[in-house]
Amino acid sequence: MALEQELDTYKAKLPDWTEHEGKFVLIHRADVVDFYSSYEDAIKVGYAKFGLEPFLVKQVSRIEPVQFASRLTAPQSFPRGG
Repeated sequence: MALEQELDTYKAKLPDWTEHEGKFVLIHRADVVDFYSSYEDAIKVGYAKFGLEPFLVKQVSRIEPVQFASRLTAPQSFPRGG
């Protein structure tokens, strides 16, 4: 799975990061690179250091936000070509 090592590192270290709550952490493999005040700053550093190698930028949050999607309307049908 992509970023599995980075996500494991995030989960393992999260309890120690109370002072970084709300900041963005940059993780490459098992290495915590640094914390940044904005997502954009963390992404820029990630690309500068690691290029196209996978890295994780994630906001430090003890409570993981829940993403909710609902389909309140019927799916549209599109005309078929031909």
